Amino acid sequence: MKRIMLFLATNLAIVFVLSITMRLLGVEPYLTAQGLDLGNLLAFAAIMGFGGAFISLAISKWMAKRSVGAQVITEPSNADERWLVQTVARQAQAAGIKMPEVAIYDSPEVNAFATGMTKNSSLIAVSTGLLHSMTRDEAEAVLGHEVSHAANGDMVTMALIQGVVNTFVMFLSRVIGYVVDKVVFKTERGTGPAFFVTMIIAEMVLGILASMIVMWFSRQREFRADRGGASLAGRQKMINALARLGNLHPAPLPDKMAAFGIAGGGGGGLKRLFMTHPPIEERIAALKAGGEIR
Repeated sequence: MKRIMLFLATNLAIVFVLSITMRLLGVEPYLTAQGLDLGNLLAFAAIMGFGGAFISLAISKWMAKRSVGAQVITEPSNADERWLVQTVARQAQAAGIKMPEVAIYDSPEVNAFATGMTKNSSLIAVSTGLLHSMTRDEAEAVLGHEVSHAANGDMVTMALIQGVVNTFVMFLSRVIGYVVDKVVFKTERGTGPAFFVTMIIAEMVLGILASMIVMWFSRQREFRADRGGASLAGRQKMINALARLGNLHPAPLPDKMAAFGIAGGGGGGLKRLFMTHPPIEERIAALKAGGEIR
């Protein structure tokens, strides 16, 4: 679960910094003497939205390593590290991607994650808690799940989706702010305080709605990565690994990394809309109901 919350939080922070910087520099190309220029506004929102998403993607490995203190294995020093590197190498070859960086981070939590700007420049990291709490077969399935995330290009796809929702959040919030300022508060010259206040509120509300879309996609890609893990390690090993995760109740990864790990928090009702991962029982049921693993 570590990967996406890191990506989302970094993305939001970058967009916020870019927005403040543009405002301080007086770059407001969408506000003119004639009113709101929708073409320039859309271009501005796209640059800001996709800029934040792809900058956070570019620094995702660096941020991931720093957030959990992951240590990349350059030369295996024990049997666990040798097995880990050899297993990832074998699965990466089977998945048709270049060898990822392999790292371990010291934590009692049972989790693992994959991140990186491209599928051929990825990082696979596992916690010491996972290595100590799972059998080799179960850990192999977890690694297969994470290698599948890398091979599927989930980080790039997430960046594209986040860029699109960022763009529309920024675009619509400014349109709403402008309409409220002009129609409700009847500001005649330039823009008044109502524009900025309404824009900020609309951005927050639309941002929450947009995050539901991103989280929905995150849940769908978990099912796909489970199928990939089953293909690389074996269906029963993947089912057993998920069952073990369900029994262990792994602690969630830091919020900034939540969507990129093997397991996420549970919940129902409205909380489900913001879950990065489907419930473990649904993932197991999907694997059991699936046909031949290809």
